[in-house]
Order: sequence, then C-alpha cells, then structure tokens
Amino acid sequence: MPVTAYATPAFCDGIQYFGETPAEVAAYLDGAAIGEGARAIASPTDPKAVYQTILAADALRYLTLQMTASKQSGHPGGFASIADGIAALVMLGHKNLITEVGHHAPGFYSTVFLDRSLEAMGIGTVNQLCDRFRETDGLLGHLSGQIPGLLNPAGPLGQGQHFAMAGAKLHPNTLFPVTIGDGGLGEPYIISSMGHFTTAYPQSTNFLPILVWNGFSQEHHSMVSTQSNEAMVAYWHGNGFTDVILLDAKEYDDADQPGAYVDSTAFSLKQRMAFTQALLEATDRAAKQALSGTLTVLIVKQLKGAGVHKRGAKSHNLYPGDSLEKDYIAAALQARALPAAGWDLVRTNFERSNGGPNVKTAVTESELPLADLGQLPLNEFPLDGDKQIATTAMGLLVGHVGQQDSTFVVTNADGNAASGISNINQALKIVHPTTDDLYFQGPTGQVYEPLSEDACAGMAAAQALFGGRSLWCSYESFAINGLPIWQTVTQAMAELRRSTPSTICLFTAGALEQGRNGWTHQRPEIENYFAAMMRNGNVFPLFPVDANSIQACYDWAVGTNNKGITITASKSPLPVRTTLVQTREALETGTITLQETPGEKTVVFAVVGDMMLLPVFEATAALAQAGIGSKIVAIVSPRRLYRSSDVAWENCRDGDDTFLSDAAFATLFDGDALMGITGGSSAMLEPVMLRSTSPRDVMAWKRGETTASAAKLMAFNGLTTEAIVARSKTLLLG
Repeated sequence: MPVTAYATPAFCDGIQYFGETPAEVAAYLDGAAIGEGARAIASPTDPKAVYQTILAADALRYLTLQMTASKQSGHPGGFASIADGIAALVMLGHKNLITEVGHHAPGFYSTVFLDRSLEAMGIGTVNQLCDRFRETDGLLGHLSGQIPGLLNPAGPLGQGQHFAMAGAKLHPNTLFPVTIGDGGLGEPYIISSMGHFTTAYPQSTNFLPILVWNGFSQEHHSMVSTQSNEAMVAYWHGNGFTDVILLDAKEYDDADQPGAYVDSTAFSLKQRMAFTQALLEATDRAAKQALSGTLTVLIVKQLKGAGVHKRGAKSHNLYPGDSLEKDYIAAALQARALPAAGWDLVRTNFERSNGGPNVKTAVTESELPLADLGQLPLNEFPLDGDKQIATTAMGLLVGHVGQQDSTFVVTNADGNAASGISNINQALKIVHPTTDDLYFQGPTGQVYEPLSEDACAGMAAAQALFGGRSLWCSYESFAINGLPIWQTVTQAMAELRRSTPSTICLFTAGALEQGRNGWTHQRPEIENYFAAMMRNGNVFPLFPVDANSIQACYDWAVGTNNKGITITASKSPLPVRTTLVQTREALETGTITLQETPGEKTVVFAVVGDMMLLPVFEATAALAQAGIGSKIVAIVSPRRLYRSSDVAWENCRDGDDTFLSDAAFATLFDGDALMGITGGSSAMLEPVMLRSTSPRDVMAWKRGETTASAAKLMAFNGLTTEAIVARSKTLLLG
C-alpha cells in the first residue's frame, strides 16, 4: 500500500520518514483494534491487535529516536528495549504508567504525545515534540511533575517502586505498572522496600513491577546480565513474588542473533507477531493477577537498544554529532517508519485506551478527596510551667489526623518510641501482620516501620505526591538516607499542575541530645540540605521553640499544599517559652522575640533550635551583669527571612511570596552586634547573615563526638555559655 493512499494525520507534521504496509497485514489496518467506546483491545490473541501493538512499539521507538536525535542529546536505548511492553500495556488499557528509570523519559513523552495528553502544554505535532524536548518550559531530560499525563518524577534510580506502591495503596482497583531497569536493580532499596510493603499491605498487590532485562547499564553490561533465566525467576520468587512471568525474546529469534539478549525488531514478521502476542498474553495475565490479589512480576528480556540506532550500552545516550543527518540515525528511523495509516491507528488506540488521554484519566490528574480533619486538639501548655517534650505534644496531634483520615500513614525506620512519639503508635498502631497489643501493632495499623529510611521517605513522599496525607519521622542523623526521594518529590510538587498535601517530616533526637551515641547519631549537617532547598521556593524547614510551638507548626503544615516541610525538634523535656499565637505569627514573619534585656550596648542573638536556647539564655544573664543588653530572637521559619529575590517562589504552584520586609528585619536584628547561634548547620543562618549590616558572627555545630551529656557535646563544639559571652564581647569591641 503506497504512502499516498492515505492522508497524513496533522499530528505527524515533522515525521521525516513514512513506511509502506506489507500486503500480508493490510487487513489489520481496516480499523483501530480498540473499538470506539472501548477501553482496551478485546483479546490479546486477536491478530489485528497484535499487529497494531507492533505498530505502537515501532511508533514509540521512532518518536524516541527522532526526538533525541533532533537535539543530539538524550537516552533512547533503554526505553527501546521495553517499547513493546509499554505498547502492550496501553493496548490492554493500563496507562497509569510509572517508571524507576529517568533515562526512559523520551519514551514516556512519546507515549503521552500519542494519546494527546501533551496537547495540554501546546505540543500537538511531532515538530513541536522535538522542538520542546530538553527546553525550558518543555520536556526536560528526565521526568518531572509538570508533564501532562505522566504520574511520577524519575531521576535517581531506586525510586519508582515507591510511587507504584503508594498508588496501589491509595487506589486499590487500579493497576500501577512500574518499569525497573536491570541496571537500577542493583540499587538495594528496590526489592527490600517492596518486601516490607507487601508484608504490611498484603492486599495491595495492584502494583506490577516490570523488569526491563536488557543486559546493559549506562556504559557497560548490567551486573545481572550473567544470570540465567532460572536464577532470575528464583530471585523474584525468593523475594516474595507468587508469580514470576518471564518473556525471553531469544526464544522467538529466527535471525540467528548471538548472545543471550536479542532484538525482536530483527525477527521476521511471523516471529514478531508470535513474540508480540506472547507479550500481550503475558502482560494481560500479569495485570489480571496483580489486580486480583496475586503478587506478580513481569520480566521482559530483550536487548538494550532494540530497534534504534545502536545496540547494547552504546544505545544508551546520544552525544553531539548524533544528529538526524547521521546515516545510522536515518537508517534506524527508516527501518521503524510507519505508514500514515499506521500512525493514525496508533494515535486512535492510545487515545481510546483507558477511556481517554492520560491527562484526563490518570489518577494523578485530579485531586484525591481528603477526609475532614476538623480542628486539631491543640493543648497549650502554660508559660514557665513544667518542662514538656515537644515531639510528644506533636504526636497527639498526629494521632488525631490518622484517626480522622484512614489513608494517612506515618513512617519511621528507627521507631517512634525512640523519638518520644510512642503516643502515635498507641493511637494508630504499627501496621504488621502479627497482632500484639504490647507493641501496639496489627494488620490495620497506620504506622509504617521498615528499617530503611529510603523506604520510609519513599512511602511518605510518594503518598503525598499522589494526593494523600503522610508524615515521615526520622532521627535527624539517619534521615540523609531517605532524602533523595524526598527532594525529588518536593521539586515535583513545585511543578505540579494540581494541589496535593505537603510532604511533612518530623526530625527528632537532634545531635545535641545524642552524646553517648557518638558521631554516628550526630549528623546535623543534614540541615545544609534543607538550607539549600529553601531557595527552591516551596521548602520550609521549621524549628519550633517548644511544645506549644511545635503544635502550631504541625497545625499549619497539615493545612498546606505542594510544600516540603521539615520540623526539627528535641525529644527532651524543655521549658515552655512561647504561646501558640506567637508561633502562628512566626510562621508568617519567621521569628519570635523571646527576651529583650536593656544595656549600654545590645547584642542580638539569632538562634536556630530549641535546646540551643539553654546556653543563650544563660549567656544573656551573664552579659546583663556586665551591663550589656541583649535580644534573643528565635528563628522558627528561616525561609521567611530571605529576600523575595533570593527564592524561586514565582515558579512554584501556589507560590508563597511572604518574606520579612527590610524594615521589619531591621527592627528585629539591628543592634551593636549580631550573633547567629545554632546547634546544627550554620547554613540555616544564611538569610540573617545575608541581610544584616551589623558586626556579626556565627557559632554553630562543628562535628560529633561521644560525650556523657548534651552540655559536654555543646562544649566540644564551642557552644557554651562562656564561649557565647566571650564571643559577644569580642564582637562588640570590634
């Protein structure tokens, strides 16, 4: 059938090469395999559906290669080896697609281009698809939160399964396939996180890991490339999967390709049909089992780069010079070229699949209904009364949230009791297959406790991104292991086109409380991470002053959207210095003035942290005896103390442009000297040091050591009353 026999669809504007239809399959182009009003093909064994799945896979390969070659940049090879699998999922009506592999981004862009989702961002033709790839306000090199129809961001390996599992938990009747690269399989968190999830939520089998077993990583053979099929199947069985379905392209090869990994696009048409039908059947079986309670994994074994310009690791990345004019690029595009009628059918099938374009039907394209929390039961402690534990006060509020919202989840790797929040366990119970009242655990619990910060951060952050409430609790020192996915999600939240609950963290047991545990438990450098992220625009590290202050902080946090909020507080009993109203105001202005002492000259103390206030108050008393005045300003929300121009708030959804004015800053911090003091990272004091014109200095954490008390650890870091007094006097003398 010549190309001219069919009018070229308008969306094909920009396609460089069109193919012809072999006579033996012309009958399979007489209409879309997904009928009008249908959500999927009628049968995975229907020859028309099989051939149109081949067309879809080749269309995805074609677009992926043309898009990347148009910019001489990007990653076509990995996705090319699973293009048949993605095509099969779409033809079967499963489009809530998730990936662990950021390098597959061009293929996923091609998928949502074909189903018309990208029209929501003004991409309606292939020319526009290529023009907008890897451009500002376009299709960035790795998946983000802003692309219509795509469910999850993807950059660092080892994260995608968290999104699939959170989706499965929140949407029990929807399938969430997640592609996992065999290079990424080396990340230790993938299998362990799935193991804990499936033990905690055995009914949530509706996520479907799809291993892209193509034999290669980015620049070499993958570390699992030498495993036999039997060993790979045994590996997944050994990690709790009931059914392991492996489809090996080698078994269908009639092109005499060497090696264990082969390219299905090199098969004869007869064998491509056989391979594709087997893949449709395997995918259909895997999907149905996952949706009906059987933990299932699908493994597709096919050579990396199948059907594109190169094979193996050489197909992974395009470099300058890998242009559309290169003979090997042109030859690959010509080999994959579809007839105009084929493009039209692929577009129709993708648009009809699952009831419409993903931009309208994906679960993340609408806001998840949330339970009404009512008023949180705040308990305002009297000033100067008994000392109170801030984390425990917050724990009572967390229990209330979970009791009102059954989808709410609290995650913690090191145990809530160790952080002074065992009341959360008592109220919500640890989710565990063994019921034991002594440990407050049972199958319907809402406290998720894998011994992995990645799994904790992953579940909490992914649930927030997918529209549910969550709280990640961690020792400040250990949280670093979970921060990569938390950062990924907060960045995605800034870019989202919808509102979603903020991802909230409680970091307890700060370094100053962990003397006897030594430096392994003393890592407040984590605050550097958040200090840098504050400039993103939607990240708010909070440092409540006391048990009243932390309640106001959490009350504010659960009412926000699309933010990343960290609350850092001690688990030790500390004085109650503030009212709820003061912190509510501080969440807008950034600070609370705790004390002003008159004197001939005035030292202003800008203090981050609750425990650090103890030597500061003692220092002001000593300074007063010397006739030196002081002011103690507690920094509750340092992000508010930046200037508007310091922060990229304009580019965030619901951009928050509340910053302390110059006049208000001067009123707070102007003095004869300014001392920034923190028991954590000095980076949290940057907004103050940046704006102040007073003589100023910083006293902050240096490094950890084993000590018998918090006071001795402060002394090791030079954070004593005597040191603060001496430094203040030196600063005043100039």
